[in-house]
Amino acid sequence: MANFYRDNDDIQFLFRHIDLAPLAGYMEEGFRFAGQFDYAPATPEEALQNYDLVLDSLGRLSGDFIAPRSEDVDKEGNTLNPDGTVTYAKGIAESLDALAKADVMGFTLPHRFGGLNFPNLIYSMAIEIVSRADASLMNIFGLQGIAETINAFASEDIKQKYLHDFAGGKVTGAMVLTEPDAGSDLQSVKLRAFQADDGKWYLHGVKRFITNGCGEVLLVLARSEPDRAGGLGLSLFVCDRGPTVKVRRLEDKLGIHGSPTCELFFDNTPCELIGERQRGLVTYVMALMNGARIGIAAQSMGIAEATYRIARDYAASRVQFGGPIEKLPAVRDMLMDMKIAIEAGRALLYETSRVVDMEIGLEKILNDPPADKDKAKEFKNRHRKIKRLAAMLTPMSKYYCSEMSNTAAYDSIQILGGSGFMRDYACERHARDARITTIYEGTSQLQVVAAVRSVSGGTCEKYLTDLAQNNYDSGLKDILDILSQGTEHLNKAVAFIKEGGVEYMDLYGRPLVDIAIALITGYLFCDQASTKVDMQVPVANTGSGDEPKTISMKERKANIARRYISRNAPKIAALAETICAGDKSTFTEYDSVIGPVPEEL
Repeated sequence: MANFYRDNDDIQFLFRHIDLAPLAGYMEEGFRFAGQFDYAPATPEEALQNYDLVLDSLGRLSGDFIAPRSEDVDKEGNTLNPDGTVTYAKGIAESLDALAKADVMGFTLPHRFGGLNFPNLIYSMAIEIVSRADASLMNIFGLQGIAETINAFASEDIKQKYLHDFAGGKVTGAMVLTEPDAGSDLQSVKLRAFQADDGKWYLHGVKRFITNGCGEVLLVLARSEPDRAGGLGLSLFVCDRGPTVKVRRLEDKLGIHGSPTCELFFDNTPCELIGERQRGLVTYVMALMNGARIGIAAQSMGIAEATYRIARDYAASRVQFGGPIEKLPAVRDMLMDMKIAIEAGRALLYETSRVVDMEIGLEKILNDPPADKDKAKEFKNRHRKIKRLAAMLTPMSKYYCSEMSNTAAYDSIQILGGSGFMRDYACERHARDARITTIYEGTSQLQVVAAVRSVSGGTCEKYLTDLAQNNYDSGLKDILDILSQGTEHLNKAVAFIKEGGVEYMDLYGRPLVDIAIALITGYLFCDQASTKVDMQVPVANTGSGDEPKTISMKERKANIARRYISRNAPKIAALAETICAGDKSTFTEYDSVIGPVPEEL
């Protein structure tokens, strides 16, 4: 039986390596729910056992049930019915039913609504596992952030109305944000929200590019203040899919065919206000999108893992020039780079998820702060620091993992050669599915803009200082010194960028963020290489007649850290030198290089 959790040594290792006990304590609020709700753990050990059991069940479901349906889902797609409703591909409908029966549609919801009350870190693992089986299904499974937003900001009546059904898998949802003229620029949203004489709210207008817009519960960003432009004129509403909500069209997309992307028309649709007026974009949607960006990073990880495995299997079995092509240095190098890049992305994503869980946990404590003023102040300072770190790591994860996923998919096709270009192998589907990850929930360029402010504002420097002070194995000193040198390059580049102003910062934001990510993941690899987890993993058996061999994960991670850090060192130096060169030809020579807009396309 295929199990996408148990067959992944790196996920297994990180589950044991990362200290999950504090996260469990935050989610269970000191384990005060034990005895009040079924399956609520009484200790950290029980919580971790629950996490492991659910991931194991989801791994089996993904490997045995979801993955075999993914090819047909891609070919079938969704159907827009004459009455404006949508019918899912058969495999999507079956998989959603199976996920609901497995009780995993309320992953992070509280126990009182029937949710699992799991940390975001475990949810990220789950999204990766499901995405490896079918990336398009993740776009529905991964929309549980809609329920989280309702839980975080809505009234108790609204919570009771919707959240039990979300946790039970009886409904799915949609983030109804973008419009024909408001894609990334959500401040330009025009869809109208108005109150009737009886005080009830209604929605009127069009939304476009809405993932799972056919879902039963819709979170809608709308303009509630017609006389106020920009984000402060927007509020967030929830409504049911009903006769006044029409799907006008389904987008014909390059990939993720099992995920319906809809254009919606709201015809005076009854709705309810979430939280307070005018906080729809600035507070609620930003929280929703940050969670969604972590979800897309996890989706990217699943796609990358799936396409890598196809390439690895093909390279080991395809015989050319008298042996398997993985013996060729060029192919071997590509496979190693793919594998290490995937593990770098996973390290960054899981660290981001851990930090977000800490931020949420500290917020809960601050909602009912300790009577001791010194302790309360300590928690407040910790929360402020963690919040800044989460704000930096979230766009970094989305940017790195999505770009890495596209590279992995491209390289997978390349390793398969002509076969990779054919639909006989799933790597062409993975390449089509991966392409959207750098675009939706904020393009890579927007993620860089978000991250570079933190990198240049000192958050990254403080984080790297903290990482450098961790207790690492003495055998890693040489590569830790390389990371220290890289940090000096980063600091020099940051100082130069600050002198150049905001426009120069945006121009060279990408290389600056690339340096920061390489340093952060380098330290995370060193931490993994200093692990106390006693875990043996198999090594590749590329010799003839060799007996299967194993290596400790500690030693394997040390090998990865050394290659990753050593190979990145000259790249970091070169990127820093490029930033500090001061080239502004993008601004000064654009017109002459680009020329006029072509008259005929």
